[in-house]
Amino acid sequence: MILQELLDELGGHLAQGDVEWIVDAVSAVETASAFDLAFAESEAAALAALKSNAGTIVLKPGMVKEYPHGKCVVETDQPKLWFAKAAKLVRKPSLSIGIAPGAVVAPDAKVDPAVFVGSNAVVGSHAWIGAGTRIGAGAIVGEFVKIGMECVIYPRAVIYPHVTLGDRVIVHAGAVLGADGFGYVRDTETGAYTHFPQQGTLVIENDVEIGANTTIDRGALKETRIRRGTKMDNLVHVGHNCDVGPDAILVALTGISGSSTIGKGAVLAGQVGIGDHVHVGEGVILGGQSGVFNGKTITNEGHKPGTVMFGTPARPLKQMLREQATLSRLAKRRDQGNKATSQQESGD
Repeated sequence: MILQELLDELGGHLAQGDVEWIVDAVSAVETASAFDLAFAESEAAALAALKSNAGTIVLKPGMVKEYPHGKCVVETDQPKLWFAKAAKLVRKPSLSIGIAPGAVVAPDAKVDPAVFVGSNAVVGSHAWIGAGTRIGAGAIVGEFVKIGMECVIYPRAVIYPHVTLGDRVIVHAGAVLGADGFGYVRDTETGAYTHFPQQGTLVIENDVEIGANTTIDRGALKETRIRRGTKMDNLVHVGHNCDVGPDAILVALTGISGSSTIGKGAVLAGQVGIGDHVHVGEGVILGGQSGVFNGKTITNEGHKPGTVMFGTPARPLKQMLREQATLSRLAKRRDQGNKATSQQESGD
């Protein structure tokens, strides 16, 4: 596409260059070619980008005083965001549509003609798949599943019956959506466990991305919901009856127990553990390996925006560091006391 089309879609100011210049792809500065787009967010990065082979550079206004001749330069307050959005626009869509050999599509499934279903994929009875969606090889789409437009379901993902996906949802390989939650009732007399009904639903809203081998359980009697724009890394687990997002970030190996809620824009770093019936408030940031106990609520109330919570139980990082320093001093004093006592006893 041409640069003018990107400017029309994304805004920004063309500080130098030709609006008819072709942008074929995005690239790192080191490997960029004349029809590639690169970005820079610091003065040093901008100078390197402007010396590169990239034909178009996006950077912050005023970062560089003079631009070399022959470069197209777009100025915007958020160059990395502009670059990321441009990457989606210049990406060449797959031309493949239709049902590949070996795929099995139920006769009563409603599959738009502009859908691609890969080899050995299965689309169950009464499923509904919107235009522009791609179902990868070996993926399973269960009965009564609804998938919106322009979704990407990568190979071997499994979507259980009655799950609903919005538009532009990305589900990476090996993800499992809508499996039974881990719910059992214990007989206090015998100790035996009986499976509690897991007959609710799972709703994935628009623009959600779900990482490889991530699992999201359906609701027990109601629903599990992943709200618009939430992004999940690989190997994340979300339990039944949870409500996550919008625009939440869940990083690899995070586990969320049943009936918990994660507020808008919250960030859960790697290996965060959330107990059941927990509420993580809007904008809360939980550092790696942090934990929140069952039934607790953690919010930013009384803290500066952007405060990082850390440890188990999770509390502000500065508080945790003070606690660790205090414990270290106490341990040192104890060791010194023990040493003095030992020397005194040996002298006696």
